Amino acid sequence: MAKHGKKYNAALAKVDLEKEYSVRDAVALAKETCTTKFDSKVEVHMRTALDPRQADQQVRDVVVLPHGLGKTVRVLVFAQGEGAAAARSAGADLVADDDETLKKIEGGMLDFDVAIATPDAMGRVGRLGRVLGPRRLMPNHNTATVVTVNDLTRTDPEAHH
Repeated sequence: MAKHGKKYNAALAKVDLEKEYSVRDAVALAKETCTTKFDSKVEVHMRTALDPRQADQQVRDVVVLPHGLGKTVRVLVFAQGEGAAAARSAGADLVADDDETLKKIEGGMLDFDVAIATPDAMGRVGRLGRVLGPRRLMPNHNTATVVTVNDLTRTDPEAHH
């Protein structure tokens, strides 16, 4: 049988293996017993009464962390007219509303992490598919990166990254 070190045995002494801990207590205990010098991960295992073979009983969701990932996300918005003005006021890093910017992107200028487009600009964005597609930057409806002008101010770029 494997022998454990002093730090492991000290951490194990703090844990009652027979007790079920609340979420708050479990997180506090995980922080207290952590001996690594890097950010450790915590796994959550849950038992549900769901049948994974049934499509209507599958659990899937996206979580936006309260403090983000620590990385600033640079956003490019493809829009025209009113949409371009709304994107600028919403704080987009780049707004592609002219052919010059599209040519720069076609030439390889990829100084952004997420590309969002309005439906009226998708016709012009389509020709950038060869450049943006392989890098998974092409806006499309499935990833919710094609948004209306009203939704530009509410879009969270970290959710698309």
